[in-house]
Amino acid sequence: MKKKLFVFSGAGVSAESGINTFRDSNGLWENHAIEDVASPEGWRKNPALVLEFYNKRRAQLKEVQPNEAHLIIASLEDQFEVTVVTQNVDNLHERAGSSRVIHLHGELTKVRPENSMGGEISWTDDLVLGDVSATGIQLRPHIVWFGELLNEGDMFEARQAAEQADVCIVIGTSLQVYPANEIPHYTKQNCPIFLVDPNASSLLSIRNRSNIIALDTLASEGMRHVRDVLLR
Repeated sequence: MKKKLFVFSGAGVSAESGINTFRDSNGLWENHAIEDVASPEGWRKNPALVLEFYNKRRAQLKEVQPNEAHLIIASLEDQFEVTVVTQNVDNLHERAGSSRVIHLHGELTKVRPENSMGGEISWTDDLVLGDVSATGIQLRPHIVWFGELLNEGDMFEARQAAEQADVCIVIGTSLQVYPANEIPHYTKQNCPIFLVDPNASSLLSIRNRSNIIALDTLASEGMRHVRDVLLR
């Protein structure tokens, strides 16, 4: 029986593919204030701006490719039962070949009715005002904005995957975004945890664990090392 590998990924994994986050720009996301493009208030104030913003993110997604870190994570399915829990809204893990991916903060390639937490629809082109659901409700990006709750079903699955893990990799995340940052804490006390991030050594939130291996590297370099250790 394959051991269970739990991967918890953040923006640092996709950064090597050319996808930036607001944390790279002093609180701005592609020159937009976060509250204008990633909050329910921003949506109510100017939905056209929000739709344009995510249309550009969706278009950018078509131009980038999974990087080596994504590919190594996917390749580990040959030896492990892998569950990827990601804070990223891109689909690069899936495109790299990962077969079980849980998106805690939503997905760029899906939309949903603005009055619903469910009913997602796959969507790869531009979304504009007037694009509505089968029941006539305006569609919005399937993104968990600031001030919105994470999907309880996704959180349950993520916690369950962490609890059952034999090995854990936390990669490309500062572990600052609550409540997603709580997920790695659900791993068993004896579960080895690889921390892969340029600032891994300063991530103190789970360093009370004795079996943490901190790798102060970018995602791809770190995953090469983790792969070599796991496959010895």
